Amino acid sequence: MSRWCASLTADDPVGQVAAMGGRPAPTREGRHALGLLDGPGAATGPYRVGDVYAIGEVTLHNAPELRSRLGADGAPGDCSDGELLLRAYVRFGTAGLSAADGMFALAIAERDELVLVRDHMGARTLFHAHAGTGEGAAWAASTSLRALQRWPALDTGLHLPAVRSFLTFAYLPGRETLLRGIHEVLPGRCVRLKPDGTSVEETYWEPAEVTDERPAAEHAHELRELLESATARRLPAAEPVGVLLSGGVDSSLVTALAAKLHDQAVRSYSISFGGDAPNELAYSGLVATHCHTEHQVLTVPGAAVAARLPETVALLDSPVGDPLTVPNLMLAEAVAADGMSVVLNGEGGDPVFGGPKNLPMLIHELHRDEGGVDSRARAYVDSYRKCHGDLPVLLTPGVLAELADAPPVTDLLTPYLAQGQMTSLLNQLLHTNLRTKGAHHILTKVERITASQGLEGRAPLFDRAVVDHAFRVPPRLKLAGTSEKWILKEAVRDLLPATIVDRPKSGMRVPVQQWLDGPLRELGHDLLLGDSARARGLFRQDTIRSWLRREGTLLPRQGGKLWLVLTLELWLRSFEVGA
Repeated sequence: MSRWCASLTADDPVGQVAAMGGRPAPTREGRHALGLLDGPGAATGPYRVGDVYAIGEVTLHNAPELRSRLGADGAPGDCSDGELLLRAYVRFGTAGLSAADGMFALAIAERDELVLVRDHMGARTLFHAHAGTGEGAAWAASTSLRALQRWPALDTGLHLPAVRSFLTFAYLPGRETLLRGIHEVLPGRCVRLKPDGTSVEETYWEPAEVTDERPAAEHAHELRELLESATARRLPAAEPVGVLLSGGVDSSLVTALAAKLHDQAVRSYSISFGGDAPNELAYSGLVATHCHTEHQVLTVPGAAVAARLPETVALLDSPVGDPLTVPNLMLAEAVAADGMSVVLNGEGGDPVFGGPKNLPMLIHELHRDEGGVDSRARAYVDSYRKCHGDLPVLLTPGVLAELADAPPVTDLLTPYLAQGQMTSLLNQLLHTNLRTKGAHHILTKVERITASQGLEGRAPLFDRAVVDHAFRVPPRLKLAGTSEKWILKEAVRDLLPATIVDRPKSGMRVPVQQWLDGPLRELGHDLLLGDSARARGLFRQDTIRSWLRREGTLLPRQGGKLWLVLTLELWLRSFEVGA
């Protein structure tokens, strides 16, 4: 298991890769160097096609189709997924990347450029950084943020606008990272890094709205075929498969399809937070029984969350303020302990087919007094209900002063919420959800946590063809009145009990406040009020103390806010980021 790093510079590129912790791999002499890193990941390489070299973390779900397109002479039968993707790129350019379906982050040494490619949906992360100018210009890239942090040519530190973004969204929704000078490649993009220090970004795939007024039954039938194909392509050959089963319609339909299509055992896994916490075990148990899976319920006590939160946060290249991170890691451990290499999940149903969050935004659109995309973006930010409204009292005056001239966080959303590729407001919202939370929270969290256990987490609902079809379905069939994800439910209605298909989404209710009042109380106080946090100077101590005492509102939501601040502090400590 490994990740990769790469360098483009006239000044000892092999030495630059070694300084990042990489094991330099042989390529042609020149300005490029590619290397493998120790750590959880699926990196292999280098691969060579003519004079072009590449290294990457590549899993293709449609390898047979790509081989067929390349022909027998263009793709040897024993070539790896990484080499196959490189051959598609060399033969067809970015059209070859667009034709692929899978999870990949690839660095290509091509002529005097270093070309970076991230998969359509953003399942695997990819970062790059720049140093110097003119003849002294240098680039470094990696699937590991820690590797770039070690690059000697980079003068980095805490990037305060990213702190504000994280506290607003609970993840980082665009190119920015918490480390100054390091940027993330967006999904569906090919970025060409040039030896003079400039770069060019090309979009090889972006979802597009298509008018398709066929009857609902035809859309549902086609969607069902696409869902079956997406699930079948993600099933491992000749071995059991795991499925993370919450009991909601998304994870339930993936479980049902896996059970229908797989010729090996299907094992489902659910979470419980103990007898006193609300749960959906009755629903997940019903689905497991209905689908005849081997079912396991994993109990996650608060003490385990407190003990394992620091190591879990440290796995993530960018922090995710999701209280399910530790439970997700424990589930991955359980799946790996059962000897499986692949675990499916139901992620993607909400951002692709119109789950919760869209209805409040549509209501806002009906009643807003102020026109324009900026008003819509502000309402979208407010709908997150994280720490954005508290920033004036949460951040110290010095930090607020430094942020005064920074672009507003709404700039991260306006490209998707403006009239452009999407004319329907619902599709604009879904596009936003897909390209922000989908790519920078859901998929990346799943990938890093499962990879830490030697697993691949695969999401059929984020399949490229499924997403393309979703933007062909008329909005009224996705959000039908107040019925969310209507077309998705219709496509799988025969697979599941009506109780599962028709029940409203409740979500995983995580006892965050109980954890903060109990097993996490000491850790929270020590970290947020300790010497390191005070020296960093991000947060006002009086606000943190007030939140820890649960003061300030009739219906306090400080638990979720404290979780964000605590996650950020743990991440900064893990990456040894000072002020």
